[in-house]
Amino acid sequence: NNLMAAQMTNAHRRFLQVLMSNGITEGSEARKLHQHCCETDKVYYAHDKLDDFISTINSHLQPLFMQIRKGISEDDGRAHYAVVNLAETEVTKMASDYTEIELELFRKTLDLIILSENGFATSTDILNLADQLKTKKMKKKEAEQVLKVFVEDKWLSEKNGEYTLHTRCIIEMEQYILSNYQDVARKCNICRSLAIQSQVCESCGIGMHLPCVRKYFRGQTEPRCPKCNEFW
Repeated sequence: NNLMAAQMTNAHRRFLQVLMSNGITEGSEARKLHQHCCETDKVYYAHDKLDDFISTINSHLQPLFMQIRKGISEDDGRAHYAVVNLAETEVTKMASDYTEIELELFRKTLDLIILSENGFATSTDILNLADQLKTKKMKKKEAEQVLKVFVEDKWLSEKNGEYTLHTRCIIEMEQYILSNYQDVARKCNICRSLAIQSQVCESCGIGMHLPCVRKYFRGQTEPRCPKCNEFW
């Protein structure tokens, strides 16, 4: 009852609907949407109250096992927001949109990305998996098309022929990845979010997102690891 005490207005509902239709929304766009929804619905608006606004929505989503989560882009460190279904695994979420063979290709791509040193998998390595799938073999042309769809649907990002996990995918699958790749998956030592693309301390092994590294060491003449104090 305490969780449900804050009233969910039409502004909250409109904000939630847009987030769900977008799949993922960049932080500055979320702030603009927050202002627009409040002003349209003529409810109290304050520029620094977005987190409180989202918390009210989340309190009403809790019985539905859903939540608006905040994540950080590994490319530039910008905040993003996505609606996550807590009652389903990542496979269940994707099963309604993709065939069994497409899901198998995604899982194998996930393996390549997470087990890599830099958080990327080349298109060549992924396409070489196409004729090794257990469900059935997939032609490379088909696999190329499936990868294109994964990028369009914001599960993967592609840059110069290399693939990594989209920010949306990291937000939605963080707990799954941390649970299923315990030996290799790590959280950023600064922001505590899952780190796929990261720099790693050669001494103690902690990892940090590249944007977090830039922020943490800004202005330092001799950057040292925040955990073991060795030269970074």
